[in-house]
Amino acid sequence: MAGKGIRIEGLKKRYGSGDTAVDALKNVDMQVAPGEVVGLIGPSGSGKTTLLKCLGAIIKPTAGRMTLGDEVIYDGDWKVSDLRALRRDKIGFIFQAPYLIPFLDVTDNVALLPMLAGKSNADSRQRATELLQALDVVHRAKAMPSQISGGEQQRVAIARGLVNRPPVILADEPTAPLDSERALTVIRILNQMSRQYETAIIVVTHDEKIIPTFKRIYHIRDGVTYEEAGEGRGFE
Repeated sequence: MAGKGIRIEGLKKRYGSGDTAVDALKNVDMQVAPGEVVGLIGPSGSGKTTLLKCLGAIIKPTAGRMTLGDEVIYDGDWKVSDLRALRRDKIGFIFQAPYLIPFLDVTDNVALLPMLAGKSNADSRQRATELLQALDVVHRAKAMPSQISGGEQQRVAIARGLVNRPPVILADEPTAPLDSERALTVIRILNQMSRQYETAIIVVTHDEKIIPTFKRIYHIRDGVTYEEAGEGRGFE
C-alpha cells in the first residue's frame, strides 16, 4: 500500500490519569488501501467514537502511529503542525446528516473546501462540477439545499467529502436514516467513488442492511480492534 490509504499501528487513547484513568483505546491496528471500503462496527462504549475522533485528528491519541497517504501524521505526538489544514485537505468527513450550508447553492457547498485550501474559484467550481456529475446530481448544481431531496443532499455531502481528493474518508453512520434501497445506493456510490478517486473509506455503522456489503470488517471491543472477512455481497 505504498504511498496511499491509511495505516494505524498500536493506537492507544487514555483519558485521565492514575487510579481514575480510562483506556478507551488499548490497541488498535488498521490498514485500509486506496479504493477500499471497510466497515468499523462495535457496541456503544467500545471505543468507536474515540477511534473516529483520533483518525479525524479531532483528539490526540496517547500512543501509537498513524500514517495517512505517505505521511506519518502521528507517532507518539502529532507530526503535522497545522491540524486544521490536515482535516481540511487530507481527511474527508461524511456524517449521518448532510450539514450543507443553507445559503450556498449545491456547487458552492462542494467548492468551498478547495477554495479554503487556496484553489482558485474557477478550479474549485470545476472540481465540484465533475464530482456532481459523477454522482448524478449535476442537474441540481444551482439549487439551494432546501430545494433538493434528502437523497440528493447526501450525494452532495459525499461530493464535498471527496472534493479535496483526500487519501481517506471517514463516514459516520452515513445510512442510518435511510431505507434499505437508499442505504445500499449510498454504499454502492461510496465503493464506486473510492475506486475512481483511489480513496480509502472507513464506514462506522450499526446498519444491518449494509454490513453484508463489506469485504473486510473491523470489530472494536473494549478498545481493541479485530479484523475479519466480510461477505462482500453485491448491492442489488
